[in-house]
Amino acid sequence: MAEYINIRGQSIEVLASDPANPTVGQIWYNSTSNTLKGNSVTTAGAWATGGTMTTARQSLAGAGTQTAGLAFSGYSAPTGFTGATEEYNGSSWSGGGTMAAARANAAGLGTQTAGLVTGGEVDVPVNPTFLNTTEEYNGASWTSGGTLVTTRQGLAGCGIQTAGLISGGLTPPSTYSSATEEYDGSSWTSGGSLGTARQQLVNVGTQTAGLAFGGSTGVYTNVTEAYNGTSWTAGGNLNTSRAQLRGAGIQTAALGFGGNASLSPPVTGLTEEYDGSTWTTSPASLNTARSLHAGAGTQPAALAFGGQPPTTGATEEWTGAGSPLVQTITAS
Repeated sequence: MAEYINIRGQSIEVLASDPANPTVGQIWYNSTSNTLKGNSVTTAGAWATGGTMTTARQSLAGAGTQTAGLAFSGYSAPTGFTGATEEYNGSSWSGGGTMAAARANAAGLGTQTAGLVTGGEVDVPVNPTFLNTTEEYNGASWTSGGTLVTTRQGLAGCGIQTAGLISGGLTPPSTYSSATEEYDGSSWTSGGSLGTARQQLVNVGTQTAGLAFGGSTGVYTNVTEAYNGTSWTAGGNLNTSRAQLRGAGIQTAALGFGGNASLSPPVTGLTEEYDGSTWTTSPASLNTARSLHAGAGTQPAALAFGGQPPTTGATEEWTGAGSPLVQTITAS
């Protein structure tokens, strides 16, 4: 039998653990797991199972990246609303600082060490109280931030702690909002209004290059709008209208996943990719269909966690097409 070294003219590295930054085409033998591995490029996006959250919850908020994610707020039966925070390192979740105000359906944005939560609600569904308060996270604890101009829940957020953007939501008692606000690290000011008032939508991108998509106007919508720091303009429509979905990425490279839609069953794992003008439905859906979950990361490396039904702590990691992927090599 021909040996690999004679075919390729080179030896295979023997390593105790996978290399931190393997190059595409690199092959090695992992002596700990006794497996032959290689780094290839994905031809299609796919979701894979990640570490499970300590606190299963729905209607939570998220921020950060796939390898440095942040989960906070939400509703966790039977204990109710939670201010618990968890941090993700790319494989597992660990506890962080607790928020001052337990809330659900709030907007989250920022990074694992500089996160932000604003708006939301408490005491649902018996006596809903909408919030306008903001809290900022420094990687260890939460402190009070500026107050929203418009009190609301079901809003969406993107950007960073010192340059945040929120839009949409539901204002008391039950009015769909088109209001946009911008955060400078201490206070909120009004920005340009959405063309379509809605709640349970998604925001991704930055304060001066944001994207809003999906949501509910009383019915599910597929509307997408782009923000330039002053005003919103129409973008390409989602292929599937839905609300309570989540997303990741930037204005010209976004990912939308999960949510509630006019489908059977209504809770979906559908995933769509946006190139700045057009949404394309991926052949790969979330392994666990869910709504009212949280999202973080980028289009090629996103994170989905939490949600319902039933309330879950399941986490999934997205690897987009064209991304490097470490695979175990087996005999065919």
